[in-house]
Amino acid sequence: QVQLAESGGGLVQAGGSVRLSCAASGSIFSISEVGWYRQAPGKQRDLVAIITRDGTTNYADSVKGRFTISRDNAKNTVSLEMSSLKSDDTAVYYCNLKTPTFGINYWGKGTLVTVSS
Repeated sequence: QVQLAESGGGLVQAGGSVRLSCAASGSIFSISEVGWYRQAPGKQRDLVAIITRDGTTNYADSVKGRFTISRDNAKNTVSLEMSSLKSDDTAVYYCNLKTPTFGINYWGKGTLVTVSS
């Protein structure tokens, strides 16, 4: 069983920066793909960024050049550095882990990021 716990959300001004972190339990973190998704009010949950076990990253077009995802396998953590924030970035951000076997998805409870204009 995997448990994910996000931290770092809050209120930030447009143009500002914030760093989200996610701590994972269990022993499969280092061999799993991990990432961040977000869900704005009234909208579906969308991919923000993912990072594979070998460090390959993929970003949504809307965040390319502004957000950076990274992982620390020694600490079982994945982080999302967010900069040049816009009001459209306001959402609940969820940490995700996808297991290498069967592709089972685990989710954190989410952390709210509110960007004020």
